[in-house]
Amino acid sequence: MTENLASYIDHTLLKPEASEADVLRICTEAVEYGFKSVCVNPVWVKTVHTALRNSAVLSCSVVGFPLGATPTDVKVFEARGATLDGADEVDMVINIAAARAGDKDALVEDIAAVAEAVHAGSAILKVIIETSLLNDEQKVLACEAAVQAGADFVKTSTGFNGGGATAQDVALMRSVVGPDIGVKASGGVRSREDAEAMIAAGASRIGASSGIAIVTGGTGTSSY
Repeated sequence: MTENLASYIDHTLLKPEASEADVLRICTEAVEYGFKSVCVNPVWVKTVHTALRNSAVLSCSVVGFPLGATPTDVKVFEARGATLDGADEVDMVINIAAARAGDKDALVEDIAAVAEAVHAGSAILKVIIETSLLNDEQKVLACEAAVQAGADFVKTSTGFNGGGATAQDVALMRSVVGPDIGVKASGGVRSREDAEAMIAAGASRIGASSGIAIVTGGTGTSSY
């Protein structure tokens, strides 16, 4: 059994219809259970930062979410705005088409520009490679690009494009990035058993909207 499982979890609410009350509720839950961060869409970062100000829980924003199909300068602008609003961490989606085309240079350029903006804001960058849309060769390429571009983490999935985290993908990603880069498993992690399998495979962070179920022994129902 993994000790202090809550400290691995990014407590996540990325539904477009989420209300301010919903966001404040997950902030309260994150503090109560001791989750690592609260991960929300950019519009809610200020709200989360304020709600968590007197706690140890971090604020996390997504960028280029959920498709990754926005120009690099737009992702950079969004990332800079998120850090100015108080995000401690930023989870960006890669240019998935570039990964599928084997265009490593395009991936590195996209990720490096966002990494520069994020790091300038004293935040860390997690790079979502969307494993469900890539084969193993493309997953390796995306992870190599993330490392080369200066990312702090690689992450499996958005949870919005089918599929989700698997222990096999986490192990592959860990083998590529080595011990010094984080690996975040997200998408379909709904129970303690799921989370512990991901951690055993090499995950250092879990993204889930089922965080409470995970730490209390239940099973969540959300796809994220």
